[in-house]
Amino acid sequence: MVMFAGDKAKKVTRYAIKKEMNIFDVKKLQHAVDSLQSGYALKKMEEAEYNMCKKNTWANDLVSQYKDYKDYKNFGLGIAVLKDGELVAGASSYSRYDKGIEIEIDTREDHRRKGLAYVCGAKLILECLEEGLYPSWDAQNKWSVALAEKLGYHFSHEYVAYEIMGY
Repeated sequence: MVMFAGDKAKKVTRYAIKKEMNIFDVKKLQHAVDSLQSGYALKKMEEAEYNMCKKNTWANDLVSQYKDYKDYKNFGLGIAVLKDGELVAGASSYSRYDKGIEIEIDTREDHRRKGLAYVCGAKLILECLEEGLYPSWDAQNKWSVALAEKLGYHFSHEYVAYEIMGY
């Protein structure tokens, strides 16, 4: 058992989402993608968007597990929402495993509550389905659970986790 000093680990509650196959309503997800507000652009995450994620603290976790763009291009998958050429939201693979990804979604604070997480989440799920990958979801908070459910997932249970700080 690994022990951490009290100031290095924080006990948190996370929310498990059921790992179910064939639960997604593709037409509903496509309708979500098509609902993107005027003035925003949706695109697959490429090198420019990857670099925007690296430069923006709020978006860094979208690509933080990949050492560089080459690594991301080979193993990652993501969707970016741009406004006037700036990254304002994204959905990406936090990590990848043999037959799926773990989803990470974030929206810049001044663009929240506009449905952008819903749109880019829907598009990422559709991309996963096209590529034969399972879009796995594990929620950090109840807002994430609500978004997951809106996209077609089902809540499973709460569990305790520890966030390690300053490693």
